Amino acid sequence: MEVQAITKNVGMSAQKMREVVRQIRGLRALDAQAVLAVVPRKSARYVAKTLKSAIANAEDQARVQKISAFKAEKLRVTTAVAGSARTAKRFTPKARGSAGPILKRTCHIHIVLSDE
Repeated sequence: MEVQAITKNVGMSAQKMREVVRQIRGLRALDAQAVLAVVPRKSARYVAKTLKSAIANAEDQARVQKISAFKAEKLRVTTAVAGSARTAKRFTPKARGSAGPILKRTCHIHIVLSDE
């Protein structure tokens, strides 16, 4: 069984998010939660929230399909991706009447869990 969770438009760049997402790829779901609990980065909180949602989705899917042998300990993070989303463009004043760009980047977090 394969389940997923997606968090969209997180107010952080995808590059910063990818550093944390790479750490949990291939781990068991409960081990990934333990790793994210000790990572001292803001992005770890967003990834942990998405992972928790994916685990809840798996439990709900097992309840709907009436799978009695479902174990949360058997879930493994098969795919964990942080992709870029929309970028808000702002400008700040610079010298001699010119303007400098400010790019406020956002990203999407996509986590897929599998019990295989």
